[in-house]
Amino acid sequence: MTGRLGVWFMGVLAHLPLPVLRAFGWLLGRLLFVLAAPRRRIALRNLALCYPEASEAQRRAWARETFVRFCQAWLDRSWLWFAPREVVLARVQLQGALDELEGDTPTILFAPHFYGMDAGGLALPLHTTRAFTSIFSTHPDPAVDAWFMAGRQRFGDVRMLNRADGVKPILSNLRKGGLLYLLPDMDFGRNESIFVPFYGVPTATVPSLSRFARLGRAKVLGMYTRMTPTGYVAEIGPAWRDYPTEDVEADTARMNRELQAAIDTMPGQYYWVHKRFKTRPEGEPSVYQ
Repeated sequence: MTGRLGVWFMGVLAHLPLPVLRAFGWLLGRLLFVLAAPRRRIALRNLALCYPEASEAQRRAWARETFVRFCQAWLDRSWLWFAPREVVLARVQLQGALDELEGDTPTILFAPHFYGMDAGGLALPLHTTRAFTSIFSTHPDPAVDAWFMAGRQRFGDVRMLNRADGVKPILSNLRKGGLLYLLPDMDFGRNESIFVPFYGVPTATVPSLSRFARLGRAKVLGMYTRMTPTGYVAEIGPAWRDYPTEDVEADTARMNRELQAAIDTMPGQYYWVHKRFKTRPEGEPSVYQ
């Protein structure tokens, strides 16, 4: 019941002007930054590990911004998934190396966890007719999960896959010339990861980007979506040269370097509330204690 009411309320919010919705998100984010002390400490710790040279005041400002962006992005799902197509088209821009989307070369979009990730996921099927797949975890509330799946598949030829579905449907779509929207920058535990540097810290990182690119014979494009006052801008970069290689570890380390470069352009818009460094190499203590 709570989930259904929440989805209904988001449908109501979809009718609000964007500046009003963003102001509401700003207030919620500032409040959450004060009240959600455990997540605030995680964000501050992540930023201290990744930006040790920044002042404490700067890191705190970035952490505060990430809470605001989190709330604004959550509320923006109202119009992203309920508003008419023309509203979404006006607010979500796709730019950069758009020629890389032409043709039928198997293509992976490396789309890490910036708060604009859902807007970027809609920008692609709005601007290309190519078959498009992505992988998401199931939300525990069935009503919310159904809303997530419907929203993410509302435009174009989109198929959402659960991580439990395995790799076969992913590779099948790639080899047929499809697009894969991949978000491999979370800590999924020791069994699925290898340790490579992320901001100089050995970090458990899933090597799926390199493996999917090799097995699917796909090129890789970076796609980073920025929240702006008028909506979102999704930027596609040129295909990565000499990627993938036969060295999965080197490929995965490169992925983290590409991610770092993108984060450095908008530190407050990255998902710092996640325990990115939770899994440690054998014998190392937790960095969150």
